[in-house]
Amino acid sequence: MSDIDFTLYNAPQSTCSQRVRFAMHIKELPFTEILLDLFSGDQLKPEYLSINPNGVVPALVHNKKTILDSAVILEYLEDICPKINPMRSADPVIAAEMRTMMRFIDEVPTPAIRIPSYNLAFLPHFQAMSKEEFEALADSKPLRREFLLKMGQTGFSEADMNEALSRLQRAVLRMDEWIEQHGGSWLQGNHISYADIAVMPVIVRMQDINLSYYWNNLPKVAKWLEKIQEHAAFSKTFYHGSLLTEKYPHLAKNK
Repeated sequence: MSDIDFTLYNAPQSTCSQRVRFAMHIKELPFTEILLDLFSGDQLKPEYLSINPNGVVPALVHNKKTILDSAVILEYLEDICPKINPMRSADPVIAAEMRTMMRFIDEVPTPAIRIPSYNLAFLPHFQAMSKEEFEALADSKPLRREFLLKMGQTGFSEADMNEALSRLQRAVLRMDEWIEQHGGSWLQGNHISYADIAVMPVIVRMQDINLSYYWNNLPKVAKWLEKIQEHAAFSKTFYHGSLLTEKYPHLAKNK
């Protein structure tokens, strides 16, 4: 595949970016990585908005064609490279099950993890802004405007935090059920799938911000995390600066 050109626009700590980096490393697809500084607003600059008008990462440019949304990118990689370390079953029923898992992951834990992440790590950045600066920033966000305005400059409420943590707990319990149901090490059995990759950054983020107690009594989930962290693609994906505690040392003090 050396004649195929991949450019991945992403950010080290972006959980959606981490999904795609992991998949591309498993697929052994070389790519040019363009890192965006999200707090500097790189994702909102005209040159990036011309690539992704949603103003979020990641975006994959493949042979001058742009593919957006991390879940879509994962399946796109399988469509173009189905024989290289496949992560989607050729059986349409099993593939449909994987997509159902991914839909749950994108609806429940993926948005939920943003709330503690923002409250614990990103809030001070917004608190340093004037009210006018913060509102202007929120208004510039094509997809995240309402999310930022709900957070405000005082952070998400206790009720919002509790709801997010409840959603994360439900996701961990659902993972445990999936692993038990399929009788293997991964969510669908003995082979890693895009469902595993989709939820991976959420679980890694939970571990990083001291929420790993949610699987203290779920050894299958704990073993799943160990296994994915032992994967050759993991260290390539989570290079230094990819964890919140590596950028925000005050979080590490609580670990």
